[in-house]
Amino acid sequence: MEPDFDKKVAELKSKIKSFPDFPKPGILFWDIFSAVSDGPTCKLLQSLLIQMVKHNFPDIEAVIGLEARGFLFSFSLAAELGIGCLPVRKKGKLPGEVEAYKYDLEYGSDVLEIQKNTVHAGLKCVIVDDLIATGGSITAAVNLLRRCGANIVGCVAVMEIVKLNGRKNIPEDVPVYSLIKYD
Repeated sequence: MEPDFDKKVAELKSKIKSFPDFPKPGILFWDIFSAVSDGPTCKLLQSLLIQMVKHNFPDIEAVIGLEARGFLFSFSLAAELGIGCLPVRKKGKLPGEVEAYKYDLEYGSDVLEIQKNTVHAGLKCVIVDDLIATGGSITAAVNLLRRCGANIVGCVAVMEIVKLNGRKNIPEDVPVYSLIKYD
C-alpha cells in the first residue's frame, strides 16, 4: 500500500458526517453519503479500497456487493480489477434462479439471495459493504456464498463500529478489513 495510506484514511474519515439519534434515539449514524457526494473524496475512497483489496486479496475472481450501499463500492472495485461484480440482494429483487439464505435479526428474520448462474464452485471472492456493525449481513452473505460453493477469501468494509463486536459473528476463517474504525 502507498506510504501515505493512513494519512489518506484519516482524510476520508474527516469527510464522513455523523447524525445522532438516526434512524432512532440512541443510534449514532455514520453517513458514507456525506463523503461520496464530493468528487475528490469519492475518488480517494475508491483508491483506498482498491489498494486494500489488491494488497490483501491479489488473486480474487469476483467482488460481492451487499445490498444496498455495498453496491456503491463493488462495481468500481470490480471494474478497476477487471473481474466480476456480483450483487447479493434482499429476497425478490433478482430475476432468474436464485440461491437464498434466511438469517435471524434482532427482531425477526431476513433473506439474502444471489443468482445461481453467477457463482461457480471455488469462485474466489471478496465481500464488500459500507459498514460492519453486528456482522449479521456479512455472515449471512458468507453462508449464502458457501452454500453456492464459493471460496470467500475475505471481507472489506469502509467503516466498522468496533464496540458492537461484529467481527466475532463473522466466521473466523474469513479475514476482515475495514478502512475506518469507530468506537
